[in-house]
Amino acid sequence: MTDDELTARRARDLGIVVGALPTGVHNALTDVPGVRVGHTTIVDPPRLHTGVTAIVPDALGPDRRSLPCGLFVGNGFGKLIGATQVAELGALETPILLTATLSAFRAADALVTYVLASPGHETTRTLNPVVGETNDGRLSDIRARPVTEAHVLAALDGATPGAVAEGCVGAGTGTMALAFKGGIGTSSRLVGDWTVGALVQSNFSGTLTVRGVPIPADDGAVPAGTDRPGTGGPEPEGNSCMIVVATDAPLDARQLGRVARRAVFAMGRVGSDFTGGSGDYALAFSTPGAASAEGVPRAAEVADGDLDPLFAATMDAVEEALLNSVLTATTTVGHRGTATAVPHELVLRRLRDAGVLAAGRPGQPWAAGPAS
Repeated sequence: MTDDELTARRARDLGIVVGALPTGVHNALTDVPGVRVGHTTIVDPPRLHTGVTAIVPDALGPDRRSLPCGLFVGNGFGKLIGATQVAELGALETPILLTATLSAFRAADALVTYVLASPGHETTRTLNPVVGETNDGRLSDIRARPVTEAHVLAALDGATPGAVAEGCVGAGTGTMALAFKGGIGTSSRLVGDWTVGALVQSNFSGTLTVRGVPIPADDGAVPAGTDRPGTGGPEPEGNSCMIVVATDAPLDARQLGRVARRAVFAMGRVGSDFTGGSGDYALAFSTPGAASAEGVPRAAEVADGDLDPLFAATMDAVEEALLNSVLTATTTVGHRGTATAVPHELVLRRLRDAGVLAAGRPGQPWAAGPAS
């Protein structure tokens, strides 16, 4: 099977399995009940490769003005709009938007427009929009700030349950990660009756590591002369990662902060070098269960001593989402450089050589070594 035939395949399509926990039906953030995802992609090559990704919790509405939410800042070199109020109150009042750095402020204004027009907000006079970003300024003309209110509203209104587009889409259209083309990735895990889902916008440096096996771009994985962030080539203006975790486990904001911390930790599994210029953030929110469907605030029902399975699910889901973000991305010739897609055959060959995957054909069941 050629590299072209392997284009835009997810980790599990290639036989790369992270952890032992089962995934949800779509192996996506949307496996968490009541969570939808929408994208608006803006492409005008080579100048523009950018967009918006919207995470919409259906529970926010006339009967529920906020959801418990935790935040962890791995490194604060970023512009996460709304972060201080989330940290202070442990509450998420709006959908979460992801976009490019210099478009975050217009996106926040558009998000306010969207929420103020929603039922139940006829008299609202204060609101905390939450917008995350990474810098796509190498592949897109970030100074043009092409994201408009119409783009934001389209992502919000177009948010759907089910399968989620990944790679060069929405807020991941122009990102670069681990010396390759980055993008949007998602994954989920089931923990008993609960679901944990993750979605990432990857745009950070380091050495791509797949189930413990390094895939360095300076070892023939990227053609000579190509931009290779983190490998001695030109560095992008911002090396960042936005991670959003959702769960239907009944956790309070403090516990969700602990979940968010593990989400950032998972970046180390795929080879992040956590540079000083990287804005690494994780938001984790909990959707209401049936018992609180009428908007009655919930007390935490999970004891701290019982959080370990949710921590494990979070780290596995984030790790796989990060791998999906690069494995599904495609080579992009951009505004000031080129980002090369991860060569799938090279990854699989190195995993087989390391004894992580047994010989087989992509798309069919693989004999795998111990789960990471």
